[in-house]
Amino acid sequence: MKQAGEREMLAPIYHPVFATAFEWMARMGPMRRAMDPVRRELVGQARGYVLEVGAGSGLNFAFYVPGQVERVAAIEPDAAMLRYARQRATTAPVPITLTQAPVEALPFADETFDSAVVTLVFCSVADPPRGLQEIYRVLKPGGMLLMAEHVRAQNAIIARIQDMLVPLTTRLAGNCHWNRDTAYAVARAGFQITHLRSTSASMLQLGIVLYAVRP
Repeated sequence: MKQAGEREMLAPIYHPVFATAFEWMARMGPMRRAMDPVRRELVGQARGYVLEVGAGSGLNFAFYVPGQVERVAAIEPDAAMLRYARQRATTAPVPITLTQAPVEALPFADETFDSAVVTLVFCSVADPPRGLQEIYRVLKPGGMLLMAEHVRAQNAIIARIQDMLVPLTTRLAGNCHWNRDTAYAVARAGFQITHLRSTSASMLQLGIVLYAVRP
């Protein structure tokens, strides 16, 4: 397996319009009521030295628990998102370092982290299997993968609508493929899923919360 520093460089990501729109939506009451409890739950499970994948604008940072989390290494490939994340990192309750990097090429050594937090990320990852392999690589044995993702609907009609809209969402929503079966991809990457539940409430809130262990 390639070591950090040996992996090839991927194309830089910069979506300023999407980053601005995402930040605006994230501040709205309905979005916060929907996502803040999920963020609080996932981040509350994190322990030790934590990798946050796709930190976005840093909306998880406020929920890390001092004493439970030693520090956080957050990666985000989009330079536009990093502008917001850097601001939120300054007021986080635990030390956070930010690095511009994609999940497919994590700049960390094998078996570095105790936990990995991922929220609304793998819909937009260019190569999900490779990204999950990288998370597996940098987690210690027994390390936890904590995820919340919007995913492919179980209802066949809604799933078909998702498929039809993907060409639009990939262009307008930061490469979002909201029709992916992320739980299946996690299992295929070698993780042992210990908790999985649906958070589907409507066509626009199709998702899963997933805990998994790296054997």
